[in-house]
Amino acid sequence: MTDTRYRPEDQIGAVASNTVPIRDLGVIGDRRSAAVLDRMGRILWYCPCRFDGPSLFAGLLDPKGGEWRIEMAGAEAGPRRYIDGSGMLETTLTSVDGNLLLCDWMTSGPQAPTGVLVREISTAPAPVRIVLDPRPGYGRRRPNIKVEADTVTIEGMALHGSHRLKAEGDSVVMSLPEGEAGWMALSDGPLSRPERAKIDNWRGHTLGHWEELDAALDYTGVFAEEIAASLRAIRLCTHEESGATVAAVTTSLPEVPGGTRNWDYRYVWLRDAGMIVSALLRLFGRDREGEAYLRFICRGSGSSDRYPMAVFTDLDGETAPRETELPLEGWRGARPVRVGNGAADQLQLDAYANVVLAAKLLYREGSAEGLAHWDVVQDICDFLCANWAEPDHGIWEETPPRHYVSGKVVAACALESAAEYGSAAEAAQWRRVAAEIRDWITAHGLTSEGAYAVYPGVEEVDVTAALFPVWNFCDADTPEMRATMTALERDWSPDGLLYHRRLECADGHDEGVFLAAGFWVAQYWVMRGDLERAQAIIKAGIAQANDLGLLSEEANPRSGAMLGNIPQAFAHAGLIGAVFDLNTALEARAAETQERQDEVGSNG
Repeated sequence: MTDTRYRPEDQIGAVASNTVPIRDLGVIGDRRSAAVLDRMGRILWYCPCRFDGPSLFAGLLDPKGGEWRIEMAGAEAGPRRYIDGSGMLETTLTSVDGNLLLCDWMTSGPQAPTGVLVREISTAPAPVRIVLDPRPGYGRRRPNIKVEADTVTIEGMALHGSHRLKAEGDSVVMSLPEGEAGWMALSDGPLSRPERAKIDNWRGHTLGHWEELDAALDYTGVFAEEIAASLRAIRLCTHEESGATVAAVTTSLPEVPGGTRNWDYRYVWLRDAGMIVSALLRLFGRDREGEAYLRFICRGSGSSDRYPMAVFTDLDGETAPRETELPLEGWRGARPVRVGNGAADQLQLDAYANVVLAAKLLYREGSAEGLAHWDVVQDICDFLCANWAEPDHGIWEETPPRHYVSGKVVAACALESAAEYGSAAEAAQWRRVAAEIRDWITAHGLTSEGAYAVYPGVEEVDVTAALFPVWNFCDADTPEMRATMTALERDWSPDGLLYHRRLECADGHDEGVFLAAGFWVAQYWVMRGDLERAQAIIKAGIAQANDLGLLSEEANPRSGAMLGNIPQAFAHAGLIGAVFDLNTALEARAAETQERQDEVGSNG
């Protein structure tokens, strides 16, 4: 008798779960949490209920960490896409027998239940097994699985399927015969068995919810598809209830292959506020999502005993958990695997200053709440006045602390911005301190070449300086900025289009290029009026995205490999900002050209 049981080697495209290229990862979510899939439709990372909670599947970081896979002999990865601008992902598996389509999504919107992960499987061209291997608590525990009538419970979570579910050891299996379609639904709490019509109803409401989010988007300029993809990525990182946006939905995907720079990015950083709020405001004008994000950030006031607030928080606005290491193998052996983050109580001047800049953007657009959170802005400005001269850990959260020039630059810009809205006494004080900071930078913050130094006494520059004109610290064509950009291209750009960051505790050249940085440089060249150069830099950054338009933190442009956690909200916000600035400048140039042509025509 022929043995027709599935064997892992039968699935041609399958590789060990923790060796899947980061470029192959896709993300679905319900704006509470997210699940990460590879091109074979395996769910390799999922934290029920919330982004920063313990995982149920951690196969991305350990082959024994748990996964939810589709088994079909001879299957290979085919094309995939997000459906109609939503966060619902369709994946095609190909085989000699025909194609299998998977549609993976998480219920969203007020008319759908909360916390249900749905997997829809098209008519099977050959026998298919869907295998759920849960490993709760970041893969550290065996699951508690119970089979009761037509429901399987896993750690209190309800699992239903179109066909009979069977427990096989620590796994749950559903077999789908050839010629039949099916579905599975995993709820993060109790759930009665849904019928197919109910699944279809949830699907419609979920699509409708994503369509409603996009209803206000009316952007038709250059890179419109990339703008839409980046907006989706930011929303997949956004916790809708609180307004918080996490830096990424994953932890411990390394910045250096096989290295130790592996961090947990499932938290909310203050410094991201300015760029993300700016991106949303540019797309939508006065934006409720941007306002919600700032509201969440300011709610964290009091989350630190030493500073106005912790430099990053969890989804509740509380101090993020201390950093701990997990006994997992790591992505391609990169260890340690970390949860929590040890930088929560660092002094980072730029983080606080970016909250003020984000508030200024909302005030300028006309916040629905007037000068919303002005008391928090006042506290931050007073804190900056009292502490700007202290060494801090900088934008890259380095140790030991230094007098990072970029932190002092953005502190001065924040004080000057807030002065536009403060009382006469506040404005005078904040402008006086900003002037002191500017004098200090002039005296201590330049290299021997006249470029902006990383900190006094070093001859190196960092790509954050490209933001100085964007922050309104200086004009883009000052001698100092010209010298800085010359040094950046010489020392930190492999091709004049993508940029490494300069690190104190490591060699930034050992990492990939930092993707947000290229978009910052593009904004600089827009301000210099070199729109062709800006457009080339943006194209180079976009080329580092995967087929779903997702950007990780870093990339190796020579090999095409992605590095770091994904999707990186910071990078996507940088893309939106750079593209929007470029498009505005292109439209202005076209209008000027048309005006000159009209003048010539009228004179003729």
